[in-house]
Amino acid sequence: MKRRQALIGMGTLALVGPPLFAKSERSQAMKKAIQTTKAPKAIGPYSQAIEANGIIFASGQIPIDPATGELNRGSIEEQTRLVLNNLKAVLEEGGCHFDHVVKCTVFLEDMDDFSRMNAVYAEFFKSRYPARAAVQVARLPKDVKIEIEAIAVK
Repeated sequence: MKRRQALIGMGTLALVGPPLFAKSERSQAMKKAIQTTKAPKAIGPYSQAIEANGIIFASGQIPIDPATGELNRGSIEEQTRLVLNNLKAVLEEGGCHFDHVVKCTVFLEDMDDFSRMNAVYAEFFKSRYPARAAVQVARLPKDVKIEIEAIAVK
């Protein structure tokens, strides 16, 4: 309150006045859920992706075949390919493709799978690669080998 009074005394009330919309109304107006049947539907209370101010925040994809709903328990290469195809479908629904991706996070069950995952990853991402982190985690949903999330800019 003292800071506000000091600012009022300096003639800057317009800079600290109430916003035009309540904060929750602004954030709801700025965010849009992205949903496609070409990728597995969310297995919890989250969206496949959210668009906010031209940025697509794609939730982590795991190797579920969207056509059958079945989990792929194959090799790390097979799982990575399916995950990236699922991610591609979500990005396309949001009006983007892999060239728009600026950041990926790869979650691996076993870091020994890194080089094999990376070879498949390179099939999908070309030069001007996105920033990326790859980490080994204790456990992934449905005990899969890999999960990948992405951020893209339209």
